This record gives sequence, C-alpha cells and structure tokens, in this order.
Amino acid sequence: MNRNDLRRVDMNLLVIFEALMFEKNLTRVAEKLFMGQPAVSAALGRLRDLFDDPLLLRHGRGMEPTARALAILKELQPAMDTISGAVSRAKEFDPASSCDVFRIGLSDDAEFGLFPPLLRQLQEEAPGIVVVVRRANYLLMPALLASGEISVGVSYTTDLPANAKRKKLRDIPCKVLRGDDRPGPLTLDEYCARPHAMVSFSGDLSGNIDLDLAKVGRTRRVVLGVPQFSGLRALLAGTEMIATVPDYAACALVEGCALRAEDPPFPIDAAQLSMAWSGVHDNDPAEKWLRSRISQFMSVSLDIPGL
Repeated sequence: MNRNDLRRVDMNLLVIFEALMFEKNLTRVAEKLFMGQPAVSAALGRLRDLFDDPLLLRHGRGMEPTARALAILKELQPAMDTISGAVSRAKEFDPASSCDVFRIGLSDDAEFGLFPPLLRQLQEEAPGIVVVVRRANYLLMPALLASGEISVGVSYTTDLPANAKRKKLRDIPCKVLRGDDRPGPLTLDEYCARPHAMVSFSGDLSGNIDLDLAKVGRTRRVVLGVPQFSGLRALLAGTEMIATVPDYAACALVEGCALRAEDPPFPIDAAQLSMAWSGVHDNDPAEKWLRSRISQFMSVSLDIPGL
C-alpha cells in the first residue's frame, strides 16, 4: 500500500481496532468510544475486510485476537502513538478556554486524600474542561496507560509499559487511625492486640504493613477488609478497630470527625507515590499543564490535626 492508498483507510477504524484488541468485547468498546454496539460490529466487519483476517474469534464466552491481529497491533501502535503525539504538539493549550477531556488514573488513597484540592485548582484555571477519573493501582496502571484509557496516573507503581515515563511525587508515610477516646498513643503491644481494618482493592488481608511488623517479630489481626478509604470514618468511630493508612488519607479522614491519627509504634518503610504517563503525551501542551498541576498539588506534605 502506497501513500495514495492510505486515503481509503478510515483512521477511526484503526482506533476501534486498537480498542477491540485490548477490550476483546464489542459492548465495552462501544461504551469506551461512546458508540453504539451495532456501529462497533459494523466496524469490525470492515476491519476484517481491510486486513483479510477474522481478527477476533469466539473463545468460550469471550473473544480472543488472532495471531495476525496481534501482529497488526504490534505494528500499528507505535505509528498511532506518533500520529497522536504530532497532532497534540501542533496545537497550543489555553486552560481558560479549553474544553478538553482529561482521563486520569488514581489509586483510591490518592483520589480520596489528594485529589479534591487538585480538582478545585483545575476547575478554577480551566472551567470548561472535563476530568474523568479511573480507578488505578500498580496492577491496573500498565494496561490503562498502554490502551490509552488514561493519559496519566497517580499510584504506587511497579512495572510500566516501555514507552511510559514516571516521576516520584512523594513518599507515603503511614499513620494509625483510631476512633476510641482513651488518651496516649498506642504501644506496640496494644497495636498488635487491637482488631485492624484494612483497605484492600484485591481483597487480600495482608500487605506491606505485615512485612514491616514481621521485621520486629510481631503480627496483627485484620478483622475487616474494605475496598476504599472513605468508609473508614464511620467504621472506626467509637470502636476498638484501628487502621494504618497513608498520611494524606489520614488527614482527610480525621477532618471534622472524632477519629484521630498518630504515628505507628514501629518503623514502616515508606512506599513512593508516583505519577506515570504515556510517552505519547510527553510533549502535549495540555497534558504538560495537567502534569504540572498534579505535581504541584499531590507532592506536598500535609499537616494532620492532632499531630
């Protein structure tokens, strides 16, 4: 195919193709691209004609890409990244007049403890933009960035896509939340004897805190696992349960309620909160503005009432 032949290729089809390869589900692609499912089905038919391959085949209740489809995706993605970056860099960004849609991935602790002041600043500078937040964590972040479902994410991170970039925002010191009214900080014995609540996106009832406890030869008793931080305020109030959480989540949780936060009675290795973004958007003026505001509002240390 030469350059003239490219005029017959609908770029929208390639965007749909990429989404199909990641989602493997016509309904989810329709929702993601704000299309009707019949339109996605018709696009898949056109793609099959274009590439002379079935592309997606039924496998149980789902669909799986063919080997040919995966090979096409591997070739297409870098080209689409290049085109997307070139188009983005060609336009200037004015926050005051922008109507852009920004898609951000946030871990629950970052969304709960750090996102509200950032959002207020974004809305003040750019009242016409739309912000879409996707739940992200170190497991979900790579796929969300690779598929383009988010342009930037904030979380504890490990492995990232090859073209992703990362910047440390801050350390994540921990605080112990408690809702009882007894004076004085918890001793290590009291900390281990108390029932614990734990925020766990995966449902696991152990984590890095338990590894740090093991270093001093101790264990804790987790009696409650919840999927997000916002529920802890009501769950801990007036009970013996305690929870060990990032300091910025503790700051948000103790505000205006009877909970209080204190330093843990044993050393905890602080993890790192990082911002990660796709290299495709590295020089995009709008994305650079967004990342600058994330850096400004999610890297500051917070004063926790009572400490």
